[in-house]
Amino acid sequence: MKVLLLQDIEDLGEAGEIISVKNGYGRNYLIPRGLVRLATSSVVKAWEEERRQKARKLAKHQEDAEVLAKEIEALELVITAKVGEENRIFGTITSQDIAQALAGHGIMVDRKQIQLEDDIRVLGVYTASAKIHPEVTAEVKVRVDPED
Repeated sequence: MKVLLLQDIEDLGEAGEIISVKNGYGRNYLIPRGLVRLATSSVVKAWEEERRQKARKLAKHQEDAEVLAKEIEALELVITAKVGEENRIFGTITSQDIAQALAGHGIMVDRKQIQLEDDIRVLGVYTASAKIHPEVTAEVKVRVDPED
């Protein structure tokens, strides 16, 4: 029996491969669990079309992420904080603060996507990275100024 693998299966192959299995194994185990489909020409064509559409969609998302990354890198965020002795900040500037500052510019980035090298506890200019897409990372300039 020829089947099309719908997902990676150990000892059989990877998703999208057409393999040959015994009839009982295919009908009694693989097909009822939704792991494979019979490899008819219409099923194979539908699988290939679905894969092409997914690839187009992923490429579109990556292009959008690259445009967003350019917008973010063009900005210099200014965050104000209360300051004590020796220009030390009361508290810490966190990724949440940076996400809110980006939202103030109309750019929505989740705080979990923003990573800081070190805690920001002193006035100055810092760089944070925002992972917008698995393959796209933007560098964010953050300037910490004292509150008036």
